[in-house]
Amino acid sequence: MIVWLNGTHGAGKTTTSALVQQLIPDSLVLDAEKVGETLMDIRPGLPDADNFQHWPPWRPLVVETARRVFDYTGGTLVMPMTVLVEEYWREISTGLAQYAIPVRHFVLHADQDTLRGRIERATPVPSPFRLKYLEPYAEAARTWLHSEAEVIDTTHLTPAEAAQQIAQAVKS
Repeated sequence: MIVWLNGTHGAGKTTTSALVQQLIPDSLVLDAEKVGETLMDIRPGLPDADNFQHWPPWRPLVVETARRVFDYTGGTLVMPMTVLVEEYWREISTGLAQYAIPVRHFVLHADQDTLRGRIERATPVPSPFRLKYLEPYAEAARTWLHSEAEVIDTTHLTPAEAAQQIAQAVKS
């Protein structure tokens, strides 16, 4: 199966995914952002976009990469990746379903103040890129995202506690 960890920057996806991987036997972490980074390395460059997810090849490449790795390794793929555009999530989840790959979709949630604080503390200079996704995350959470996933509120949880909740949910 795929354990997809969604949520915006500062929610704890990367840290939690490594901890989930340690708790689930035969699991691997596959970061879909690396697919985007590959597209970003194309020279002289793809058409301008403020996020690689807007490039049409990204979504099917994520599906195909996950499928190929899953077919090769079996087990569980833990995939940390923010997807806030419902159409993009539908494209990815439908693509994985066409290959009969089950997906457990989790959203690591935290309130806006907590997210902002985490982003601001992560680096000496807060990332404007990360901060600009706070409102789109809040909008996605209100309109579709929280109804499409299992929500883990990380506002008062450590990444280890969040990972434990996810691993228990997956095992049950």
